[in-house]
Amino acid sequence: MYINSLAFAQSQDQQDPLHSFRNEFLFPTDEQGQKLIYLCGNSLGLQPKKTSEYIQQELNDWSKYGVEGHTDAKNPWLPYHEFLTNSMAKIVGAKPSEVVIMNSLTANLHFMMVSFYQPTKTKYKIIIESDAFPSDKYAVESQLKFHGFDPKEGLILWKPREGEDLCRFEDLEEIMKNQGDEIALLMIGSTNYYSGQSFPLKKITKLGHQYGAIVGFDLAHGAGNIQPNLHDINADFAVWCTYKYLNSGPGSLGGCFVHERHENNSELKRFTGWWGHNKQTRFNMRHDFDALVGAEGWQLSNPSILSMAAIRASLDVFEEAGFDNIRKKAVKLTGYLEFLINDLKNPLINIITPSNPEERGCQLSIQVKSADKNLHTQLTKAGVISDWREPDVIRIAPAPLYNSFEDVFHFVVKLKIVLKNG
Repeated sequence: MYINSLAFAQSQDQQDPLHSFRNEFLFPTDEQGQKLIYLCGNSLGLQPKKTSEYIQQELNDWSKYGVEGHTDAKNPWLPYHEFLTNSMAKIVGAKPSEVVIMNSLTANLHFMMVSFYQPTKTKYKIIIESDAFPSDKYAVESQLKFHGFDPKEGLILWKPREGEDLCRFEDLEEIMKNQGDEIALLMIGSTNYYSGQSFPLKKITKLGHQYGAIVGFDLAHGAGNIQPNLHDINADFAVWCTYKYLNSGPGSLGGCFVHERHENNSELKRFTGWWGHNKQTRFNMRHDFDALVGAEGWQLSNPSILSMAAIRASLDVFEEAGFDNIRKKAVKLTGYLEFLINDLKNPLINIITPSNPEERGCQLSIQVKSADKNLHTQLTKAGVISDWREPDVIRIAPAPLYNSFEDVFHFVVKLKIVLKNG
């Protein structure tokens, strides 16, 4: 299927129906103006060329209309988040009414737990994967403390077995079998930031619901990378950021999913703000809170138009490319990276990410035994932008919208040279 040659990589790029989208993005360059090999979209996606145009449009309308831009701008600001909804819903597999762009990821996680983490004295524990992104762990620990529980008792970690790098579903089943009556919430990262392992979201949701637990997902490394099919798998909620695979710029707004079965549940507690209030009476100011139906009802404040303009620029590229096409290329491109790494036949290298394409997204986490961050430094000097995670892992993520097979080929050549030179 794959061949270890530059000619093969170039032929794959020529046959790639998405190859032209590479030209829609801006690449960092070296001092000579040459494009760097950018394989770090799992930390921060590249800027679409459309972004400056989209943001400039809002700056122009701000200068032209002032406050009247809320209604008179080319893209009126009052409903601006609605311009993003349909495209975002397709990417996460949801109904438009179940999705909203708002806040940042960890803030959204807290707001979701206000509604969906409702512990009792006997059913209060939360499960996360043991190597979840630190912010997730901090958030759930603080929620446990807020409700008067000791995180040492209330936080349950789904761990890989000793000597292994990946979590096994049967071990999660065992946790639920032993402690399911005490577990109120499963809050799992859909795709683990460190290992690159994508978890079986439908099976996890079904398992949690069997024991009467709420199930939510952090899609920080999933949105724009895998297709979580949030509606069909019956997840209760999900949160994500938009600046990784969704290319919306550093610190840009995040997203929320709330399954439609919860949209009219008056028993759910929530923190509220005026932007979640009925649009028809929002500006009358003196009405009692009247929540919008669907995920929009969890909004608090009017969102940043400039951030949403950047999100819109990227989502328009996704819409044009088609997410199914993006995912197909991701499988093939990451498979080629895996093939080339394995073809090095270097005993120091171990890919800890699952080999099954259904159990991973774009990212491969490459463990280089006995290496330290100097390896990453040398790769950077060689013109590769990647990501280092202690103690010995390089995270490489060929993003299908802007990375090529030739990018992947040249990266592995440079890795081989750096390893050889020690």
